[in-house]
Amino acid sequence: MSDYPNPLIEQRADPHIYLHSDGTYYFIASVPEYDRLEIRHSPTLVGLAEAPATVIWHKPDSGPMSALIWAPELHRIDNQWVIYYAAAPSPEIVDGLFQHRMYALVCEGQDPLTDAWQEKGRIVTPIDSFSLDATYFNHQGKHYYLWAQKDPAIKGNSNLYLSELANPWTLKTPPIMLSKPEFAWETQGFSVNEGPAFIAHGDRVMIAFSASATDENYCIGLLYADKSSNLLDPSSWHKLTQPLFTTHRGNQQFGPGHNSFTRNEQGEDILVYHARSYSKIEGDPLYDPNRHTRIKVFHWDDEGMPCFGEPTAES
Repeated sequence: MSDYPNPLIEQRADPHIYLHSDGTYYFIASVPEYDRLEIRHSPTLVGLAEAPATVIWHKPDSGPMSALIWAPELHRIDNQWVIYYAAAPSPEIVDGLFQHRMYALVCEGQDPLTDAWQEKGRIVTPIDSFSLDATYFNHQGKHYYLWAQKDPAIKGNSNLYLSELANPWTLKTPPIMLSKPEFAWETQGFSVNEGPAFIAHGDRVMIAFSASATDENYCIGLLYADKSSNLLDPSSWHKLTQPLFTTHRGNQQFGPGHNSFTRNEQGEDILVYHARSYSKIEGDPLYDPNRHTRIKVFHWDDEGMPCFGEPTAES
């Protein structure tokens, strides 16, 4: 099936779909209330649209994880379920930024919806600053942690960083910076690189990421490296000078971004992302709930680069 309902799931931003080895699809995303973590699962990709959500964690009333639970991702690492998420001690903006830090939950059971989850606390990075949107990937037997963070010495809101993991909640190597906002399409409204997502194809590994403010300027760019290169060497990585996925006014799709990748039952590559169907937003875009989860099949060109096409109109 290549034509999917659009949107697939309403009012779920920062969507992440994990395809388990048993063929089950798991879905997790930011909820409009920013107050909990919930998981859906389905034997089919399109079935996620009607699958019930199971709340597996709710934010505490106070403390460092008591506000703005953002951008969770569900992964299977060393026979454990792991959820990465960002949280803040309050919704206040300090020195121009929210106060998020990154955290992990771990479930050692087989069923992430019914088995117990354990808080592993904050994932500590060398700089104590605004950080979020963590993801994970395994490449050539090594576990990698990839995220967005503010460096006070660098202009802008966030850059992208990569480190090898000692375990799912502890960095093993010093982080390297892969990308910072530099092109015009990365600096509209805010200078932002965030929401990274890893994919491998052919002789390359790639990281899609989101840039600019979370309104209609939001878009998806791409980093790539040779699959045999040292991924912890910044010189291994290259950035495309233009974004791959942007607002499409004709289709009434605005600010597509914060993507993840999965495959459908036929083995086709699927781009998972959120976007709005309008551009006029009252107040802070982050508090507008209508960033809906959308999915589309994408293909690869003759050079082995992804062709995301355009955000499709609502169906």
